[in-house]
Amino acid sequence: MAEITAAAVKALRDKTDLPMMECKKALTEANGDEAKAIQILKEMFKKVQEKRADNVTAEGRIFFAAKPDGSEAAMVEIQCESAPVATGEVMQKFGQAMVEQLLNGPGAADGAALMAQKGAGDSQTFQEQYEEIVNKIREKIVINRIARVKGPVGGYVHHDYKTGVLFVATGTPKNTDILKDVAMHIAALNPAVTKPEELSADIVNAEREKLKAEARASGKPENIIDKMVDGRMKIFFADQGVLLAQPFAKDDKKTVAQALSDSGLEAVTFHRWKVGASA
Repeated sequence: MAEITAAAVKALRDKTDLPMMECKKALTEANGDEAKAIQILKEMFKKVQEKRADNVTAEGRIFFAAKPDGSEAAMVEIQCESAPVATGEVMQKFGQAMVEQLLNGPGAADGAALMAQKGAGDSQTFQEQYEEIVNKIREKIVINRIARVKGPVGGYVHHDYKTGVLFVATGTPKNTDILKDVAMHIAALNPAVTKPEELSADIVNAEREKLKAEARASGKPENIIDKMVDGRMKIFFADQGVLLAQPFAKDDKKTVAQALSDSGLEAVTFHRWKVGASA
């Protein structure tokens, strides 16, 4: 049996950033062979992952990146168990590198495909980096969801990093600030859908018929009933969480639809994520 010196243990710890006792144990098992000890430590990832498989990942962080011209943007959500890990430097660097790769790389259909890639200038895949992070932190970490969209697109991540939005439009914006402003509106007001036609047709038709019946019962002439109903349906759509019908948070004298139209844009869709929600 090879002698395991304190210097050898320290050297292994410096390379792996893992606890001294685990480094010594790995070196002992590897009979002093540092390369084998490193492999043993890497294999510990699976044991940590299995042990924490059922743990709740209610904390986490959303990462955002966009092309300078607003033509594309990406978002990545990573969940973990504790707030200190979510806000720590390790998570910040790892997640930001992932979202930059998602935006600027070949793209990825899901988190697993992105994890198989390497970031710019990295020698390890994201999966290899992830395994090292889990080994060091000893916490369950989940790449919950990813998205990359073409624009014009605006994005916003709240200051606590727990709410993120991608807002996609069409047209040529007169002022690109409107894209971020609408993304911030979505983060704050949490609309349910983008357009009225995305609501259930049965619910919309039932409301329209109810409003028509009320207008007739009040004695309103037939030639103005439809106009009255159309006006009240706009309020209904806003109450139902239709983005385009909501008063714009930055200027509530306009609806979101009007604010976008004034800027040469029409809404297409949005992604609003909240950390801890299912993918």
